Amino acid sequence: MAPKLNLEARMTIKELARRGWANTAIATTLGVTEGTVRYHRRRWESGAVDGRSEQTHVAASQQEAIAAWLAARPAGGPLNLAALHEHLIREHDYTGSLRSVQRYYRAHYPPPKRRARRRVETPPGGQAQADWAHFPGLVVASRKQDLYAFHLQLSHSRYAAVVWSTRRDQLSWQSVHNAGLKRLQGVPATIRVDNEKTAVARGAGAWGELNEAYRRYALSMRFHIDPCPPRCPEAKGKVERRIRHHRLHANPHQRTWESLEELQAWTDERVHACAAQRRCPATGTTVLEAWRQELPFLAPLPDLPEPFDIVVHRRVARDCTIQFEGRTYSVPFPLIEQTVEIRGGAGQVQILAQGAVVATHPRHTQQRILLDPSHFEGPATERVIPPPPLGRMGRRLQEIAAMPPELRPMDLYVAAAGAAR
Repeated sequence: MAPKLNLEARMTIKELARRGWANTAIATTLGVTEGTVRYHRRRWESGAVDGRSEQTHVAASQQEAIAAWLAARPAGGPLNLAALHEHLIREHDYTGSLRSVQRYYRAHYPPPKRRARRRVETPPGGQAQADWAHFPGLVVASRKQDLYAFHLQLSHSRYAAVVWSTRRDQLSWQSVHNAGLKRLQGVPATIRVDNEKTAVARGAGAWGELNEAYRRYALSMRFHIDPCPPRCPEAKGKVERRIRHHRLHANPHQRTWESLEELQAWTDERVHACAAQRRCPATGTTVLEAWRQELPFLAPLPDLPEPFDIVVHRRVARDCTIQFEGRTYSVPFPLIEQTVEIRGGAGQVQILAQGAVVATHPRHTQQRILLDPSHFEGPATERVIPPPPLGRMGRRLQEIAAMPPELRPMDLYVAAAGAAR
């Protein structure tokens, strides 16, 4: 008996036979016996039909019930054959499978109407599309590493930036955004992103809940986050095509790299050279020329914020401090009893008021209390009076603390003792 072949193999036999290939050549190409090729050729030449196509559908016994259910369905509403299958089981004791209902419907009813897609060319400065590409096993600094290439492409001019990273966490996500926007030399109005957790914390698409750290970052950079609809890769097809081009024509696996900086410099050069050759469909010029025309429509780059993976809000206590991650940090005294924003970055904690950084402290220190003496100094404001200045004892203790123990003269201790009386 001839072995069973899938549809692709059967169509290959038919096409090669049409081109005049010998049975032995076809069998060698497909890795089957010559008898298998002769069997399938005889079937086509004799007009044989698959017997399964002539079998009666199992669901045909429920023809009237299916027709009645379909007629009662709201006009233009979505078709749910699983609901039809449940209806047949519940109301008509149907014992067939969902697959049998699907086969019957395809054979006896026309396919549903297809919705056309609207092709839109975004205006200059209107949008950029962002996505990751994974490159496993790159040899960097004499060892294999899994690296990620962040692609950020302007939708109008098609000019792109590619930034390499060793991780895909929130700190890296914001770092590559900083580097990508710096290479684009401006900020588009929107950035279309995938529904990764670094961008969308819960859900997907326009109804998803944005990651709070990324949302605050976008506010700082003044762009709108535009998550893709779920299961719609074509929604950011421009950047998807650039990623495919990167894998095929700028593959970093072809050589080894001394450092990540060398790989980044090589990538920047290739991206720029490619932009000088590619044609922009929207303008008819090269991508490089189209990008230069688009630059005036991009928002100027603000001061790039330090990447942060945690953002919270705290009320400043009367002693000019806030609590964050089990530690106490000082803030300028005019902010007491006001709510400030706290960002936890890679190595520091930033405290912001009205969008401006007002205090910076090291993060994850062994100390549990971090105070900046300058936060307690300064002139009074309309709302707050500064704390009382240090007394004589406090000033003497500061003088003693500022000197190495072996160099502290005895008269300082005597003076401190006198100030305490």
